[in-house]
Amino acid sequence: MATLLHIDSSVFPADASSSRAVTDAFRRTWREQHPQGTVIHRDLATNPVPHITAHAHTAGFSDPATHSPEQAAAFAQRLTLIEELERADAVLIGAPMYNLTIPSTLKAWLDNVVLMGRTAGNAQSVKGTPVTVVASRGGAYGPGTPREGYEYVQNYLSAVLADFLGADLDFIVPELTMAPVNPEMTDLVPLFEASRERALDEATTKAKRLAQRLAA
Repeated sequence: MATLLHIDSSVFPADASSSRAVTDAFRRTWREQHPQGTVIHRDLATNPVPHITAHAHTAGFSDPATHSPEQAAAFAQRLTLIEELERADAVLIGAPMYNLTIPSTLKAWLDNVVLMGRTAGNAQSVKGTPVTVVASRGGAYGPGTPREGYEYVQNYLSAVLADFLGADLDFIVPELTMAPVNPEMTDLVPLFEASRERALDEATTKAKRLAQRLAA
């Protein structure tokens, strides 16, 4: 049966997180379509993976037979995450924008799973894997907006996930998520609500479509 790897990185719980609300909607629909399937959920906020170290980094570019005990231990942790990604039939990532980019915990996960010669580069062991990213953001950063030039979440993740790893990448983008709590954005609350509903609808639709695609 199909396996979904679900990565969350918001520091907020589901009832206060736009990205978690949308990833939860996606995952619920996925489970409905795959009742016998497997969902692996990594919550990087509550259980962060190790940030890349010199031992973990250098081990990725050297023969395992030459690894020091420190390199071997660090690389074993990376392999756990890499193999988990490689076994997934689809990947779901919650990636809220914090200070214009992704949370450091998500960056740490990416640094662990991006390995030249295996997941990245000429090999691309996860090439073609469907990856859906929920890229929530407090303001509006889309084409034509004043802050378009500050959009570093989709641009960065497109480079890493699509270009480096060869994933089949798709985005769901709930925006203006700060409107309900920022008095200066009160007039934008209706636009936030519309964006949120659109994102939840997309999560349901895309989860169903992906489930049908993998079952074909």
